[in-house]
Amino acid sequence: MPCYTVTVATGSQWFAGTDDYIYLTLVGTEGCSERTLLDKPLYNDFERGAVDSYDITVGENLGDIELVKIEKKKYWMHDDWYCKYITVKTPSGDYIEFPCFRWVVDDKEIVLRDGRARLPQDDKTRVAKQHRRKELETRQKTYRWKEWHPGFPMSIDAKTHKELPRDIQFDSEKGVDFILNYSKAIENLYVNQFMHMFQSSWGDFSDFERIFVRIKNTISEYVMQHWREDFMFGYQFLNGCNPVMIQKCTQIPEKFPVTHEMVADCLERDLTLEEELKAGNLYIADYEIMEDISPNATDPCTTQYLAAPICLLYKNSQNKILPIAIQLSQNPGEDSPIYLPSDNQHDWLLAKIWVRSSDFHVHQTVTHLLRTHLISEVFGIAMFRQLPAVHPVYKLLLPHIRFTIAINTKAREQLICENGLFDKANGTGGGGHVQLVQRAMKTFTYKSLCFPDAIKARGMESQEEVPYYFYRDDGNRVWEVVKSFVTDVVNIYYASDETVQEDEEIQAFIKDVCSFGMQDFDYCEFPKSLQTREQLVEYLTVVIFTASAQHAAINFGQYDWCSWIPNAPPTMRKPPPTNKGQVDMKFIVESLPDRGRSCWHLGAVWALSQFQENELFLGMYPDEHFFEKQTKKAVETFHQKLSEVSKLIKNRNEGKKLPYYYLSPDRIPNSVAV
Repeated sequence: MPCYTVTVATGSQWFAGTDDYIYLTLVGTEGCSERTLLDKPLYNDFERGAVDSYDITVGENLGDIELVKIEKKKYWMHDDWYCKYITVKTPSGDYIEFPCFRWVVDDKEIVLRDGRARLPQDDKTRVAKQHRRKELETRQKTYRWKEWHPGFPMSIDAKTHKELPRDIQFDSEKGVDFILNYSKAIENLYVNQFMHMFQSSWGDFSDFERIFVRIKNTISEYVMQHWREDFMFGYQFLNGCNPVMIQKCTQIPEKFPVTHEMVADCLERDLTLEEELKAGNLYIADYEIMEDISPNATDPCTTQYLAAPICLLYKNSQNKILPIAIQLSQNPGEDSPIYLPSDNQHDWLLAKIWVRSSDFHVHQTVTHLLRTHLISEVFGIAMFRQLPAVHPVYKLLLPHIRFTIAINTKAREQLICENGLFDKANGTGGGGHVQLVQRAMKTFTYKSLCFPDAIKARGMESQEEVPYYFYRDDGNRVWEVVKSFVTDVVNIYYASDETVQEDEEIQAFIKDVCSFGMQDFDYCEFPKSLQTREQLVEYLTVVIFTASAQHAAINFGQYDWCSWIPNAPPTMRKPPPTNKGQVDMKFIVESLPDRGRSCWHLGAVWALSQFQENELFLGMYPDEHFFEKQTKKAVETFHQKLSEVSKLIKNRNEGKKLPYYYLSPDRIPNSVAV
């Protein structure tokens, strides 16, 4: 009688094993096996990390094995089980892989197809088509869109982490508990003695060093020592944790009436301001998006303030970017003076602090939350709803949305919700952060996620003009490597542009992102369909790059650049000055966050800058979803190219006081998971 050997692998993460009964059925083109209990006498089956084998004897050969059905029935009480894969050895000695990488929960049944990637038009049999349709029908009931706030990208329909489908939950919820992690960070940094000291001002700048005792980090220390210098202020626009605000200035705005006389002392080339402008030596950072955002009013004992500054920057003869004029509002006038390096040192320092504070708010809410976290969740939900597990694009994207929906749900539950942790220390807490996202959505376009296009749109693409813009240079390198990998994969499965057009599932995925995820906002310009392989390559590159490289670039430097409070104040306790010459050091210190808010901020940026335990970095795919030799070769090539970029960045950073490593592939996690 024909005998099939079935090998079952259980996951190695916490609680992956089960004591429940596991049944298996083989479905072939010529018949089905009996529903068989997988159980070995006097043996504990399906332990965490175990690989168990079982023989299934059948009356007649089943033909080609099309499906494997797994059922779980409770033994005592429901015990979830994580199945990695199932391998079937046929009577003829062939091995067929059935990847799973899913949780089997309750008394549920999971039906698996073999590991070959297939487009919908590749499936010809009734069984295959029916399986594909049923999988998506089930997923669409499980992964539902929901609007968290009007004007936001759509998110998952779940109020808490526990309500999420088991497959997208964290392995251990404890590890991503924001309250626990922030408190742990505050304790680790030895600042817990200050964390409840709200309304208590620091004495002076050196007093801030009392919460800086655990700083052994080169960049953090360097920032503390040099933050007042104009060079350090300008450098952060290029390589700090929000390197997306600076743009080439082609015209001095009317709302920012800077004259040559004001800045003549700062210009080094014997040119007028207008001539410097035409020569391409002026840059600008405009925080117009901050205008009229409601400041945090959740603490009646502390009035908090926001500003919408504009900063003019100058590239000097050494190619350093330096600030030469700052206005702290969008409306020029007597009560909104233009601050200059030639002003009183306290006036100039406070003006720069206000810019840094505004930059912090835009970074946290727009650059970080909206443009990496929320948009990656949109891509993830649409993928689960529209692409079955056998689709090559599902296999390609799955590692890059790992834990993203979970971390965002946890954030909505604890961090950015009403009375959440964000309200404790941030000037845009209490609703200002919501207004910021809603406003930023009005200028959020698909093309702004295409890295080279985004750089070019700000006039920052020339290495010759701005030679030390490492965010741009490393970002372009990683973008090209990711794009090359995606091109290889797309060309394996899509023979022509017509193949893309005929793939109804990929078209549904693209449409779901635009019509539901982005709510069909006219101004977002997300495509509703794709016509060519080139368009598909760009789109998938955007998804992967945003979730991995872009998030790494703007997230993991937060402790480096924001832990020294005066360099990135999360809130300000005095309004922007309206006249020059009235500011002293006492006023500046009293403007900065109090002791309690400083400690919560420090805990936050430390916690957000940590990699996950057992982090998977770019190109690390321990779960094997692709089985085609060509695709495996493409993954190998991807690894090699990423390694070359890492080496190049490491060599460039050697001996530098300010190394830039956020876009080194060996430090870029695959997905948004923190």
